[in-house]
Amino acid sequence: MSEQPRVGAESLFFELAGELRQSILIRLKLNNYRLSKLASEIDATMQEAHRNITRLVDFGLVHKYNDGDFALTPYGKVIVSLIPTYAFLSTQKEYFLDHGLGDLPSKFIQRIGSFQGCEVVHGVMPIIQRWKTLYDESNLYIKEIMAQVPLDLIETLGAKVSSGVKFSYIFPRNPIIPKGRRKILQKIGWQKLLTQGLVERRMVKSVSVMTIFNEKHSCVIFPNLKGEPDLNVMFYGDSYQFHDWCEDFFTYQWEKAGPFEESKLSHEI
Repeated sequence: MSEQPRVGAESLFFELAGELRQSILIRLKLNNYRLSKLASEIDATMQEAHRNITRLVDFGLVHKYNDGDFALTPYGKVIVSLIPTYAFLSTQKEYFLDHGLGDLPSKFIQRIGSFQGCEVVHGVMPIIQRWKTLYDESNLYIKEIMAQVPLDLIETLGAKVSSGVKFSYIFPRNPIIPKGRRKILQKIGWQKLLTQGLVERRMVKSVSVMTIFNEKHSCVIFPNLKGEPDLNVMFYGDSYQFHDWCEDFFTYQWEKAGPFEESKLSHEI
């Protein structure tokens, strides 16, 4: 059996590799624990719990108080905050074998743990149905970064915006425009909604990562290995961490986007 690494990230990963030690750290993120209670929570014997928590104390991730309580050290709290990132990537290994992150900046990749707990929605029709539900349940705003225009949802979206829901969106300069878009926009009075300030829009050079979210629910679609958003798989969730990720990513793209130019859109197909 190889010896435990002594220095560097290798030693940290060595300590985190134990399932019981991860369980201990996750429990201590929520509360301080006595050893007996902790052993019961993680379904371990007192001996197993003692051996593993002693290693975490020796490594500086956990502190034992004089009254017998165990708690995360400040260093431990930082490390535990990063565990969801590796947990998410581990559970989605098969997905990321044939999907990339596009041109996603490193500051968003480092927060990919925010996706932990998201539902993975498969299939174009179930995904479009989720978008429709998201539109229907919006009361304050809808924000999205889209590479394609979902023709079947334009009227649903228009009805929500007409009721006072603010819509902000970002298109690439070469989105896929379905035949009939302009006619539907005229029907729902899109230009009037723009004039009223209920719709605001901008353009970026290209879109590889798509997101749609309102005040309640959020969706993200990553690209396939060709760099094109894969509309067959979507991450969907309602946690505040995931929502913040989507909000921050939208703001990042919005601030670097240019004005919307209808004349730059491709012909309808």
